[in-house]
Amino acid sequence: MGRQLHTVLGGSGAVGYAVVQELARRKLDIRVVERSKDVQGFETVRADLLDPAQAAMAVKDSAYVYLCVGVPYNHKIWQAQWPVVMRNVLDACAEAKARLVFLDNIYMYGPDPLRVPFDESHPQEPPSKKGKVRKAVADMLLDAHRSGKIKAVIGRSADFYGPKARNSLLFSAFLENMLRGKEPQWLASPSARHNYAFTPDLGRALVTLALADDAYGQVWHLPVGDPILPREAAELYGKALDRDFRLRYMPGVLLKLLSLFVPILREVREMSYQFNNDYLMSWEKYKARFPDFLITPYEEGIRETVDSFR
Repeated sequence: MGRQLHTVLGGSGAVGYAVVQELARRKLDIRVVERSKDVQGFETVRADLLDPAQAAMAVKDSAYVYLCVGVPYNHKIWQAQWPVVMRNVLDACAEAKARLVFLDNIYMYGPDPLRVPFDESHPQEPPSKKGKVRKAVADMLLDAHRSGKIKAVIGRSADFYGPKARNSLLFSAFLENMLRGKEPQWLASPSARHNYAFTPDLGRALVTLALADDAYGQVWHLPVGDPILPREAAELYGKALDRDFRLRYMPGVLLKLLSLFVPILREVREMSYQFNNDYLMSWEKYKARFPDFLITPYEEGIRETVDSFR
């Protein structure tokens, strides 16, 4: 069969790096691709996926490609860049005859509020601009698979936390403040439950999907923890830091006002429906196909996350 090269696009990100670590644990051949930074301990190829020639170069000779890149958290940038990235990666994978594994999020589901819990069959009427972009690029990938252009699979993740996950809400709202001795702050309802995924679990889950022939052409919700309240999550972070913190809540009206002046809060506010109602992702389909997959308990995952950022 020859060399089976696994190429990770976005290998320095929180989930991309978890995929790299899992591939290394399984002693598989790895190529890490990044636009501007090297991944310590691994040979890194530099490529800008907005350029079709660079995307083709990044993917050349690969058997498996993991699309784990991040695009700046701004709906206008997403609208401009995500379709280009997806088109270039699909073309590159077709040329290389590589299988594509796409790390997706769950923004495409709607209308708001979502079913409790929601699974892969949920209607896709996204209530946000970013959700419409994610639906469009996922549809591009599934169309390419159905047409026979490539073999592809989608793994959808809930909001995640873990080592390197600086863009996680649990980092920006909780841990970043706590490490500075400040109180954690929550921007949404105190009574809505949410479940979260641990990045090393996502890395294991994506590689497991990649190596399962029967997984392709489908969408899979990736493993996720049980639903918890913001207060419970904050207590687990406090326990890992061995300190007592009081969780502060930002009223919706204040978030609305601040979002007029702070661009990132505008982008966050668009997605606030996910945190103002119970938002529980089901991964029963994945569990049924891979019954031996064990998730990391929150207490253990949060302790590992805190240690990594300390």
